[in-house]
Amino acid sequence: MLETNRDTIARLAEERESENDAFRAYIKVQDGEQIDELVHRINDEVTPQIDCTRCGACCRQLMINVTEFDAERMASHLGLSADDFKSGYVESGSQMMIINTIPCHFLSENKCTAYESRFSECREFPHLHKQNFIGRLFGTLVHYAMCPIIFNVVERLKDETHFERISSSPQP
Repeated sequence: MLETNRDTIARLAEERESENDAFRAYIKVQDGEQIDELVHRINDEVTPQIDCTRCGACCRQLMINVTEFDAERMASHLGLSADDFKSGYVESGSQMMIINTIPCHFLSENKCTAYESRFSECREFPHLHKQNFIGRLFGTLVHYAMCPIIFNVVERLKDETHFERISSSPQP
């Protein structure tokens, strides 16, 4: 059974902070390719069961990097020049651009109003389909309390890798 209640996930994440620290140490000594295969399979099973439009936390909480390609694609979608899009929607630093507001400008009722033109980071989140899960585990766990997909994938991964849980909390 998947846990999708964000309040429950946030509470369990807090209760499992020490357990997740131990899991990070445990997973670092595992075979990276096998872990990637497991994560990809679990992600493929979990993701279709979770309706992101019931949550939208990533759109309300994350700072999104914007590539030049993203800016041009979104500008075109909005009927703006790239410069007008950037001046209205993006903060620019010396190395990168980020969306200039949290929550995202394009979030309405937990749905992206520019879904087909959404930014690359939005398309990729929660990044569980990528290789090198072990190398990205710290970043993944940063979002564990926020994202039901990440929470459920990590919890299943603990079980499937036979990680010895240290939390007294029940599993989802």
